[in-house]
Amino acid sequence: MAAFDPETDLAQDHAFRLLANTPVTLFRRPEVLDETIGWLGAHGYQITRLNAASWSTERDLHREVAAALEFPDYYGHNLDALNDCMRDVVSQAYGWQPDAAGLVLVFVGYDTFAGHCPRAAQVVLDIMAGHSRGAALIGRRLMCLVQSDDPDLRFEPVGATPVAWNDAEWLDAARRPS
Repeated sequence: MAAFDPETDLAQDHAFRLLANTPVTLFRRPEVLDETIGWLGAHGYQITRLNAASWSTERDLHREVAAALEFPDYYGHNLDALNDCMRDVVSQAYGWQPDAAGLVLVFVGYDTFAGHCPRAAQVVLDIMAGHSRGAALIGRRLMCLVQSDDPDLRFEPVGATPVAWNDAEWLDAARRPS
């Protein structure tokens, strides 16, 4: 199943234009973000908006994300647990309405959080990018819109994938002659 219909005018599809280059997109001006969110909402996307400007610790991030995406009580409130729970979100176990066209996570004021917790801010975006790729593999759309009041905010690339051995040869011993 294709995530987008190639028979439609994809140049007019905001979601396609956002996801074509990266699943994580930065926004500076709130009105540009709001226009984008408005289009996505009008086209059936579930919008989950979080005020990252209020996060001064990783604990704040985990508390707010867990509540917004309805994580289970056993959520570990750390980045590994976030990665695990996002896998469940992509499978629509919780946090993602099955009838939505896609899930849009919006982090407003992310530059403030990135200033307090730069490593965590980078890792969160990487987690979201990785799960967006996983969602696309099963015909779902996950994107992350990141608003920053700092026009110079930059992050390292997200969503990089390693070159990996195939399933049959991933063990070192499986690649060695007997």
